[in-house]
Amino acid sequence: MSSTDPIPCRLVGGPHEQVSDDQLDALVVEQVARLGDSLSGRDVVLVVPDHTRSCPLPLLVGTLHRHLSPIVGSLTAVIALGTHSYMEPEEIDRHFGVGGPGQPESLEAAYPGLRVVNHEWADPDMLVQVGTIPAARIAELSEGRLEEDAPIVINRHVVESDVAIVVGPVFPHEVVGISGGNKYFIPGVSSQAFIDMTHWVGALITSTEIIGTTGITPVRAMINEGASMIPTLRLALCCVVQSGSGELEAAAFGTPEDAWEQTAAIASATHVTWLDEPFQRVIAVMPTRYDDIWTAAKGGYKTEPAIADGGEVVIYAPHVTEVSETHPEIYEIGYHCRDYFLTQWEKFKDVPWGVLAHSTHLRGQGTYDPGTGEEHLRISVTLATGIPRETCEQVNLGYLDPDTIDLEELAQEPGTTVIHNAGEILFRLRT
Repeated sequence: MSSTDPIPCRLVGGPHEQVSDDQLDALVVEQVARLGDSLSGRDVVLVVPDHTRSCPLPLLVGTLHRHLSPIVGSLTAVIALGTHSYMEPEEIDRHFGVGGPGQPESLEAAYPGLRVVNHEWADPDMLVQVGTIPAARIAELSEGRLEEDAPIVINRHVVESDVAIVVGPVFPHEVVGISGGNKYFIPGVSSQAFIDMTHWVGALITSTEIIGTTGITPVRAMINEGASMIPTLRLALCCVVQSGSGELEAAAFGTPEDAWEQTAAIASATHVTWLDEPFQRVIAVMPTRYDDIWTAAKGGYKTEPAIADGGEVVIYAPHVTEVSETHPEIYEIGYHCRDYFLTQWEKFKDVPWGVLAHSTHLRGQGTYDPGTGEEHLRISVTLATGIPRETCEQVNLGYLDPDTIDLEELAQEPGTTVIHNAGEILFRLRT
């Protein structure tokens, strides 16, 4: 197969099924054989998730490595951080399943010849501009929400490779609708500027409206357009992963667009819980893979659509001690609804738009009256973390001492729902 031939997508598994290691292996063998000369002797990059996603990464990377390493020229894994904190060497080892009891001693022992690197989004030397989406086209893609030129700047390893293969799960997502596919390129391995732009468009739509949407949302359209400018042959092994367990429910291998489309439909069937009655109060128990509020806020994103007016979400994460290491601006602006920023745009327009977007995603729906300075928020958001009360108040969030929380007792309390392993399953009301 030449690089110009169409690449058929192949799917295994389905909603609430379980894909065996042998099924995954057969899928990869079949698609690698189909790709033929497109892979032989080529420099190949695997674009993989960071530790904030449930994912059997050692299985996925191990399977690809087994069948790619004998035929490709080089193999590199780039961790798609977006603007998350760089992963430390020991974190990378754990993420790739090495260094622990019964595991290979090193990355080289587990994956001979594989180089693993962070997406160094803060280093201009590691980024390459591949094109620009003109302002008029951005206006079209965003359905009139934004009109501004968008330089597309991508990780150098990806741009300079022959083939880039996205490897990772799809989940309901507060910015794009359903994550995965080309989202691993943008924002995964892109510059902060376009990340901020796409996230702000998602915030203008609002997380409540866009989260869990399976179609081509305005944000997905922007991402696809930007990814199409990458001169590399783009492929994807997209997966639906049972939240928490890491078991594969489905996997699709093909173009990022096709593999995402097939797995997004499955994720919407398995990762969205529909309710007949709204939650009054949610205790979202966050796993340790979320190490700050920037990521642990997903406990709020995934429950806010199903919480009654006047209700509350409590982000329970005693291990979290800071709001964000990489985005200090959030300490200055705090958490507010979308209209708080829009009605005071001159004051906030120079704050990174991705920070503004994160703020609105967690704070949820609300209104702001610039005349009175009053902000009316639909629900309350409370942190039960290692972040002190004064910091919570500084960023406009409630505080609850995590030492006072008894999860078993709260689970029996009328009107309170405790959600363990929160952050990946979306809750919505049928109405």
